[in-house]
Amino acid sequence: MKTVWKNYRGPIFLLAGLIIGGLCGAFFGTKVDVVKPLGDLFLNLMYMVLIPLVFFSISSAISGMTNVTRLGKILGTTIMVFLGTSLIAAIFGYLAVLIFNPINSFDMTSIKHLMGTVKGAGASGDSWLSQLVSTFTVDDFNKILTKNHMLSLIIVAILTGIATSTSGKAAEPFAKVLAAGNVVTMKIVKYIMYYAPIGLGCYFATVIGNLGAEMASTYLRTLLVYIGFAIFYFFIIMSGYAFIAGGKAGFKIFWKNISAPAITAIATSSSAASIPVNIEYTKKMGVTDDIAETVIPLGANIHKDGSVVGGILKATFLFVLFGKPINTLQDAVLIICVGFLVGVVMSAIPGGGFVAETVIITVFGFPMSALPLILIISEIIDIPATLLNSSSNTTSGMLVARIVEGKDWLKKA
Repeated sequence: MKTVWKNYRGPIFLLAGLIIGGLCGAFFGTKVDVVKPLGDLFLNLMYMVLIPLVFFSISSAISGMTNVTRLGKILGTTIMVFLGTSLIAAIFGYLAVLIFNPINSFDMTSIKHLMGTVKGAGASGDSWLSQLVSTFTVDDFNKILTKNHMLSLIIVAILTGIATSTSGKAAEPFAKVLAAGNVVTMKIVKYIMYYAPIGLGCYFATVIGNLGAEMASTYLRTLLVYIGFAIFYFFIIMSGYAFIAGGKAGFKIFWKNISAPAITAIATSSSAASIPVNIEYTKKMGVTDDIAETVIPLGANIHKDGSVVGGILKATFLFVLFGKPINTLQDAVLIICVGFLVGVVMSAIPGGGFVAETVIITVFGFPMSALPLILIISEIIDIPATLLNSSSNTTSGMLVARIVEGKDWLKKA
């Protein structure tokens, strides 16, 4: 019981704050706007730490990558498998949202003082190439120090990390500064999150108070659609991967050994905490030691199918909420690509979840005040998302073994 409380104490307090805030909003209506400053306080605290958080987390992570290529064929195959399965998850996730449509559109004029306006990613008359350039770059350094140019900041952080990593001993002091900066900013975020149950609860109260209970039902339907997708992906898609990797024998050995990793992921709500169990049972599935010990730890950091689908869900949530279409080919490609980006690339970054949500908002031009709306989604889908994030690494290990060891890998094992 103590372990459960330790693992879920933060989410429990946060969900309690959201529930209480939602009930207050439903009961008191627009009168609950009196607590809006308490919600704004939480947002402002997060905005203030956002720029150093993004810069230090990305640059320090990349600057520490000195032996990335030493694993040769295993690492290359692993990355290929990760990218392929994540793209499949993104496509299926988009189709699930398109088919079941859990999100209602609202008349946003009633809460303009909460949300602001949708700016758009670029001027409508600009060519797609111009919009791409303006999305990823700025014409002055000081502009990357604002939350409205998040992708530009990420590019600078990546270049800083690469330059530090490739500069040898001369850059070691600077690498330590980046690492220390990351530790400090993550600690600041931890302190701010102590206030999150109150801050997000008050913000959610004002949202429900202005939009009514229909918004709460939208979150409930979003959760139900995600749970339904998680069940489909876990039982159908992962079974398909196991069958592709090892045929009927692969299918059987996967389901014989997946229970412990899946239960651990649900119980801990942490991909990192599931690594030891995942390695142990992936080896029991016939995957060699070197592959299992490469795929599972790496996958816990950069392979998160559940987070990919979560990114799709968050993007479409804002699209529908603000009355933008999601069913055109251009919108579909953009949503899938951004979901893929935030689930694969951002998951490799410490604190990447928060960064991913700001990327979703800035890429599509939504007001930053909409950030709490998708932070709430992150909380309510956390457990099923962790199940997919963690368990999918075992099937990835089987697929990597199939490619590296050949079609008879399971017989050899």
